Amino acid sequence: MTIISWIILGLLTGAIAKFLLPGRDPGGLIGTTLIGVAGAFIGGWISSRWLDHPISKDFYDGTTWVAAIGGSLVLLIAYRILFGHSRD
Repeated sequence: MTIISWIILGLLTGAIAKFLLPGRDPGGLIGTTLIGVAGAFIGGWISSRWLDHPISKDFYDGTTWVAAIGGSLVLLIAYRILFGHSRD
């Protein structure tokens, strides 16, 4: 997959992570989508590095999507823990 497809995957997985973990985010929509992009990269890296599942060249590979959504969820939870009370 190219960098552009990883960014598109990240935007979509950020939206899915936001849907799975509703609530107020300190960064809003832009922050959540950036977390999705970073989560897609991190999830893909963890999947290929430690889970012994190389990243597929196919955009529609289910394992790639699960890794990207998992990475986005982890980053979104960490972001909420670190910066969640900044709006109070």
